Amino acid sequence: MSEWETVIGLEVHAELATETKMFSGAPNKFGSEPNTNVDPVSLGLPGSLPVLNEKAVELAIRLGIALNCDIRPSVFSRKNYFYPDMPKDYQVSQYDEPINIDGFLELPDGTRIGIERAHLEEDTGKSTHVGGDGRITGAQYSLVDYNRAGVPLLEIVSRPDLRSAADARAYVAELRAILVAAEVSDGKMEEGSLRVDANVSVRRSPDDPFGTRCEIKNLNSLRSLGRAIEYEANRQIDLLEAGESVRQETRHWDENDGRTHTMRVKEEADDYRYFPEPDLVPLDPDREWIEQIRAAMPVLPAERRTRLAAAAGVELPHDGVTLVVERGQDEQALAAVNAGGDPARVLVHIEQNLAGDGGADLAPGRLAALVALETGGTLTPTQAKEVLAEMLTSDAAPEEIAAAKGFEAMDTGDLTALVDGIIDGHPDEWAQLAEAHAADDQKKLKKLSGFFTGQVMRQSQGKANGKLVADRIQERLQT
Repeated sequence: MSEWETVIGLEVHAELATETKMFSGAPNKFGSEPNTNVDPVSLGLPGSLPVLNEKAVELAIRLGIALNCDIRPSVFSRKNYFYPDMPKDYQVSQYDEPINIDGFLELPDGTRIGIERAHLEEDTGKSTHVGGDGRITGAQYSLVDYNRAGVPLLEIVSRPDLRSAADARAYVAELRAILVAAEVSDGKMEEGSLRVDANVSVRRSPDDPFGTRCEIKNLNSLRSLGRAIEYEANRQIDLLEAGESVRQETRHWDENDGRTHTMRVKEEADDYRYFPEPDLVPLDPDREWIEQIRAAMPVLPAERRTRLAAAAGVELPHDGVTLVVERGQDEQALAAVNAGGDPARVLVHIEQNLAGDGGADLAPGRLAALVALETGGTLTPTQAKEVLAEMLTSDAAPEEIAAAKGFEAMDTGDLTALVDGIIDGHPDEWAQLAEAHAADDQKKLKKLSGFFTGQVMRQSQGKANGKLVADRIQERLQT
């Protein structure tokens, strides 16, 4: 694939966190018995009329603000097709005049991905094909559940700015984090409230026109998204290198065989026969209302990463900062730093040692107290980790836990003698380290310094302070 460039655009469908459906008072609730969250509008019964859900509009505006979009007057349209999951045989959506256009999203590494539009629409019902491989072809019969029909949706369409499966996964992860932080959607891919369609094409050079794209439908995990994109790009490359052409079509990802399969030839807008929904007036949110929503917006993931990186003294992108913010533990980290904890060690402990059950509940002041023992030389990093693990199940102070475990700082004089003895006992390794130091060979320096530090830790049974060991090794190198 190194000779080819993959071009990816994503369509993310996010169910909105409303109490009721898009155009009716039927409940918007996951997990109910089939066909219980319905009403005449959901079922498309004659004479039923839609009424727009104000909360859904507010959530759409929230996301538009979060994605730096231009929020505009919009119009609802009927998207006509025949599927049994929409009993009225059309879906109410926004077509040529969506509420949000021309935005962007920045990935944690700073890459900017354009947002073409984020429009409101209603979800469809869910068909279950019984028998065969779970698809309609070969099924013995089908069941339909209209609980999801009419649930408010935002369809967020990116520009074709993504160039790898890894970037696509990062984009969806960041978009999901924004949706959850802004309380627009719960983002639960496993429950279907966040679904992804991927448009994939390939071209030989970034200077070439875009290739023929294929759309992969309803990817419901980041793992499936990455695998499907990689498979589809390779499939298209194989076709083109064999002298064949790529046909524009909609494809289905099969998680079991790791392949995409043809569903249908790709429809164009004309196939849906869009026309304005006659039972809904145009939507033109008041500017003052939009500004009120903007003023009430929470702090979003990008700003939280910036704030945590500044407090920890690290530069973005930073994997630890990204992970801590993703897990929602950045407030814990900031509070521990404000309580006097060394920023770098606080970040390391939260990233590596507080990811499990109870980690997010540890009081920042207690974490800061532990870090103070570690940076003050009372505890080694290994001992601090062990004390921290017990702090998750005990209310005792870190000093008490350390004393009960018999953890004591090694005397500086004893430590110096131990380091010198190990250096004198390994003359060959020391000579190599001295040569690496003189040549500024960082790779060898790291490896050989690690050798001596490991020897000290073993002989001191983990009581030596790693920083003091490194300082003593550096002193000997200087002399």
